[in-house]
Amino acid sequence: MDVIDENLLNLMQNEVPIDKRPFKILGEQLSLTEDEVLKRVNRLKSEGIIRRIGGIFNSKKIGYISTLCAAKVPENEIEEVASLINQYDEVTHNYIREADYNMWFTVITDSHESLNNILQEIQIKTALKDIISLPSIKLFKIKVALNLQGDDKID
Repeated sequence: MDVIDENLLNLMQNEVPIDKRPFKILGEQLSLTEDEVLKRVNRLKSEGIIRRIGGIFNSKKIGYISTLCAAKVPENEIEEVASLINQYDEVTHNYIREADYNMWFTVITDSHESLNNILQEIQIKTALKDIISLPSIKLFKIKVALNLQGDDKID
């Protein structure tokens, strides 16, 4: 990763322009062509540095509900269970922690009925007995923007 990649990532994590050609606009800000920006973004994605490019919406304001789930997954079943859970479009995050409840994932969907159905399906398909749903009571949203240049300036 070079300085140009760092500058690109700094721009992208704060705002990808809403435009038909957002990478052209980013390129103009970096004195690059649209094609150069796209090549860099694709490389950074293939290297696993960029995981996802997309909008962040307040799901509650558009009528969706969500929950954080914690599951006790036997160590030898983690890959299989993660693969099954990750098949659901409604699952937005899934990660492992070192604790009894070692797999944590979030589900966002349009109704309580749909949420309950998804959790029941997951429980049946995985044969896990211990999955708990932890819906948020109060939302605390923070923005994290990493400064890849290492100076003290954060936009």
